[in-house]
Amino acid sequence: MTAPTTKLILHHTAEVHASDVNGVAFNKYTLATCSGDKTVRLLSLNDFSELPISPLQGHSYAIHCCAFASHGDILATCSTDGTCVLWNVITGTKVGTLFHPSKNSIRVCKFSPRATRLATGGSDEIVCLWDVESRKLLKSFDGHAASVTTCTFAPNGVFLVSGSTGGDIRVWDALYGHGKALTFQAEAHDMGVTCADFSPSYSEAASFNDTQLLLATGGFDNCVKLWHLCFAKTAASALTLLRVLEGHGAPLMSCCFTGSGSLLASGGVDKTIRLWDPNTGEQLCVEERHSRYVTCVAFSEDDRFLATASSDHLVNVWTVVSEKIPTGVSSVSELMTDVGHPAPVMSWSISDVCEWLTHRGMSQYVDTFRENAIDGTELLVLTDETLRTALNISALGHRNKILRLVKKLTEVTQVQSTHDIVFSDGIPDEYLCPITRDIMKDPVIASDGYSYERAAISAWLDEGKRSSPMTNAPLAKLTLTSNHSLKMLIDRCLEQHPPVKQ
Repeated sequence: MTAPTTKLILHHTAEVHASDVNGVAFNKYTLATCSGDKTVRLLSLNDFSELPISPLQGHSYAIHCCAFASHGDILATCSTDGTCVLWNVITGTKVGTLFHPSKNSIRVCKFSPRATRLATGGSDEIVCLWDVESRKLLKSFDGHAASVTTCTFAPNGVFLVSGSTGGDIRVWDALYGHGKALTFQAEAHDMGVTCADFSPSYSEAASFNDTQLLLATGGFDNCVKLWHLCFAKTAASALTLLRVLEGHGAPLMSCCFTGSGSLLASGGVDKTIRLWDPNTGEQLCVEERHSRYVTCVAFSEDDRFLATASSDHLVNVWTVVSEKIPTGVSSVSELMTDVGHPAPVMSWSISDVCEWLTHRGMSQYVDTFRENAIDGTELLVLTDETLRTALNISALGHRNKILRLVKKLTEVTQVQSTHDIVFSDGIPDEYLCPITRDIMKDPVIASDGYSYERAAISAWLDEGKRSSPMTNAPLAKLTLTSNHSLKMLIDRCLEQHPPVKQ
């Protein structure tokens, strides 16, 4: 059998900085870059041209890291100047400035999965946990004996991991902010830890009460290490080394997983970018196009692109070609091909759902879905609670994967609906309110992560409904956040493609 082909094809090179590029980050529509030249640049994912509001200027010294909140409107950047600045990337304005109590240099910043919290770490050896909405410091984690170089949240938002130049990695309680580390590895990497990232979808549960997360770290020992973070309701957390990935000829500087968790990218002082299979440890691809250190690697939200930053002042954007990256369901025609018939999802039989599960690599749950009579209608309203308790799917990663696939099906179901307004060149379905199916004029983000027309979702809530219109799951919060980036894109689309009434 031929091995899956994985390769990187250079798509674009951005020459927008006058000094080392230290960080790159994606939201749905934008690539952000930050540099030793004290600026942040924002590039459109359409053609990688610089946006009109770019550059963002406000730091007085080199910027070390940039990170988007999950809703995409807010970008965090941190600097040697001792500040972590929060930017509105629609207006280009500062919306907050955070300082460590020590006022020392901040080296890293990272949002929690739901963007309610922000972690920062710096040369004061402290990790700070912030409430994003209030900008208040919730907790300072003290335990490292050297500069903090990396931090990352677990996909469930429960844990925060940090690493330092002292070589240790520590796991903290990100929910309640208990000051003592839950577990740690004192000598994770010889001579220091440089980077860390959690697999977004990995979990192999030993039982209902036990969960295992996959953590990747890199360091000055030229290695990428994969760790199991195990936690249970009845026992303390444990961090166990799973495997060591060797191939880099110099220290690591960055590592990151794809959104599907099927690939791991790394970059380092040896000027190379490497792709790995995290399940086997196999090195799949090596590229060397930068002339100096590769300082940061980041995948786009849809896993199509990999951005690499370098001290050669360049940002390379690569197209990722791999059979290991799930393509997802992005169109009605793809749905028909994937399932084998054109029937709307809500009319799927139990057998259709089981066939869909098999196609998506989740065949181990076919019998469970069949026994519980999960047809198309039931599939679209599945929640994490239902999967965990009613269907006994204990693996967090598998529940997350099923819910992501169901979300894709929901998007396709919306595409199958008819519209009162049509565009000669078509319009992205995400510009339509899921409730009214009209083009949104004032889009807002609800706590389920979906965008709605403000009037429509407000009316939904005013009727006393407390569940998501899209998933039927309970809404964690009733607050609505303006989606400025989506509104800007809709307005731009309307200017370029005037609607025609049918």
